[in-house]
Amino acid sequence: MKKKLALALAAAMMLSLALTGCGGNDKPASTGSADKPAVSASASAATSEPAGLGPKDGGSNLTFTTGGETGTYYGFGNVIANKVGDLTSTSVKAITSGGSAANIQALEDGDAQLGFVQSDVMVYAYNGERTFAETGASTGFSTVANLYMEQVQIVTVDPSIKTVADLAGKKVSVGAAGSGVYFNAVDVLGIYGLDIEKDIVPTYQSFGDSAEALKDGQIDAAFIVAGAPTTAVTDLASGREISLVSLDEEHIAKLIEASPYYSKATIAKDTYGTAEDATTVAVGAVVIARDDVSDVDVYNFLYGVFEDIPNLSHGKAAELDLDFAASVTSIGYHPGAVAYFADKGIEVPAK
Repeated sequence: MKKKLALALAAAMMLSLALTGCGGNDKPASTGSADKPAVSASASAATSEPAGLGPKDGGSNLTFTTGGETGTYYGFGNVIANKVGDLTSTSVKAITSGGSAANIQALEDGDAQLGFVQSDVMVYAYNGERTFAETGASTGFSTVANLYMEQVQIVTVDPSIKTVADLAGKKVSVGAAGSGVYFNAVDVLGIYGLDIEKDIVPTYQSFGDSAEALKDGQIDAAFIVAGAPTTAVTDLASGREISLVSLDEEHIAKLIEASPYYSKATIAKDTYGTAEDATTVAVGAVVIARDDVSDVDVYNFLYGVFEDIPNLSHGKAAELDLDFAASVTSIGYHPGAVAYFADKGIEVPAK
């Protein structure tokens, strides 16, 4: 009897070992510690970013029109383009251009799919105003994001020019004819009672050409509208003592009242090594896209801009902010942008 009992117990033990070895307990092996259960890769990812957020498959090749080689649009645009290509299935090529108005025309003509544009020029184009009055409204684009502020920089190497009023009778570069810079100059000079065609001697030059003309004494001052620091101004300041002409509080208030797309801005003295801070106004630097660009590509563009900011090797990366990016109200956002911001918990107006 005892022998039969011993044999039965031995058989039971062998059966138990066999079931354990074959996974007969129906429980997967754990790779977690004794006091912390294992977490799958997908569950871990879900805890680090909202559901649905991630680069999309099926991206295409896009042309991103920016600005002149010595401006912020081109420098930052190239950094963004490279990052989008690194992180997503969308490939972006940043190219030089004549600036905001030229970028809108490039989108209109189908020569580019994305473009940088000043927030004020974007409104002019959409409403068929100012430089777009003759050609008519351009409405085939939508907002992607507002990226940073562009300061109106009035640069001079003439120490006698201390105020905007001092520009009367001077040779002043006001950007390309019909450009965003030109109309910023019209607005700023006008609020001081100066007519751009009658009260100054205007020249129509790019940022780089303006800096060279200042260096050579061919002009007395230049309007440069771009995110500070701007390469052309930095290069000029490396060899010459420059100053930035400030706007006073009274005239800033009048300008903003007349044109609400402006906001007050300060350019710190250490930006270019000037003697003091400069008070001025600024407009937004907005990325726009043709309406027929795919939702995937616009989503991927924004993913590239905002999901690896610490590794965007440009000074303007420090100014990127999702709430600011979503702040445009004048023209609706592209569906791909609406989707991206929704995944970040932000609602933007759709076009």
